[in-house]
Amino acid sequence: MTARTEDLLRELAPRVLGALARRYGEFDACEDAVQEALIAASQQWPAAGVPDNPRAWLSTVATRRLVDHVRGEVARRRREATAAALAGAPVVPGVASEQVPEADDTLTLLFMCCHPSLTPASQVALTLRALGGLPTAQVAAAFLVPEATMAPRISRAKQRIKQAGATFDLPPKSEWHGRLQVVRHVLYLIFNEGYTASSGADLQRPDLVAEAIRLTRSLHRILPDDGEVAGLLALMLLTDARRPARTGSDGMLVPLAEQDRTRWSADAAAEGMELITRTMAACPPGPYQVQAAIAAVHMEAAGAAETDWPQIAALYRILEGMSPNPMVTLNRAVAVAMTDGPRAGLDLLDTLGADERMARHHRLPAVRAHLLEMAGDTAAAREAYRLAAKRTASLPEQRYLTERARRLT
Repeated sequence: MTARTEDLLRELAPRVLGALARRYGEFDACEDAVQEALIAASQQWPAAGVPDNPRAWLSTVATRRLVDHVRGEVARRRREATAAALAGAPVVPGVASEQVPEADDTLTLLFMCCHPSLTPASQVALTLRALGGLPTAQVAAAFLVPEATMAPRISRAKQRIKQAGATFDLPPKSEWHGRLQVVRHVLYLIFNEGYTASSGADLQRPDLVAEAIRLTRSLHRILPDDGEVAGLLALMLLTDARRPARTGSDGMLVPLAEQDRTRWSADAAAEGMELITRTMAACPPGPYQVQAAIAAVHMEAAGAAETDWPQIAALYRILEGMSPNPMVTLNRAVAVAMTDGPRAGLDLLDTLGADERMARHHRLPAVRAHLLEMAGDTAAAREAYRLAAKRTASLPEQRYLTERARRLT
């Protein structure tokens, strides 16, 4: 199957799922039916060609699968009347309800996949499957677990949504703020896992990065006036613009200060810069906008030496006030070290020592090692690099940290 066909299927998946779920109401059964239709398309279209109306094709196949499923359930539960009603309903593939605009389907699906009854991991998995159109095997690969492990996890997530009484409707406007926070966070998690894989042999997962950006674009189209959705999209674009320069020819991780900035994606950078500039001028600032502004400051510097570290430190101080968490403090410590010296940054890191969320995280000793190296304490820096290497499950990061430690021997 070509990449173009695969992109088409991912684009159509939420539209077809939205149409079915709105009509028949059973999100879990509809989602399974759409997945079966996507699999059928991936098997038949390469040989037969993409149909003239691919969405109608998917809707028809998914509806047939759904009817077959309901008929089986009805036979088992002796509900012939329900089966007859569903089987006799007129099928108009791909046509959305007049009462609900088609664009709302994506937002409704995002709200449902990010239902508050689910754990963050389940929210991410269900979003990738339902909105991204990824089969269970690919979702399992994203989590680095067997398909046999992921399939029950997704099934349990859908059952939990059903047990919570969720229906395929947009929640009341009064709930949008909280639910959108969760949606944005899930998209952020997908992007981060793609940009720096938490474990495994690869530093990056470009497929997850692309999917996170695609889904965030969709959300931005639906909610163009939401400053934080725009900020999140800008942050992704500006961050992903650096991806081509993050590894050398030997596959070794290249830190930001040492990257060849001519390899950064000019198109992604320009789009992200334009978006965050326009958004911050029109919308109240939020955490994602501030993070995008920080990424923009890095992007504006012709080289590492020209980076406006005082501005970055000030932005991190603002971000810490908006969204206090240890990762923000960790990053602010680097900016403080660049403006006030490494000892000032190390003093700030010391405030994180008692935070349980950082107790086993490799980023804390990694940043400490960097600042100790800046301060000239090579022995302590070497040990910190080694500790960080032991704590990360990412093989590229392990190699990088181990090499940094070796250089200090």
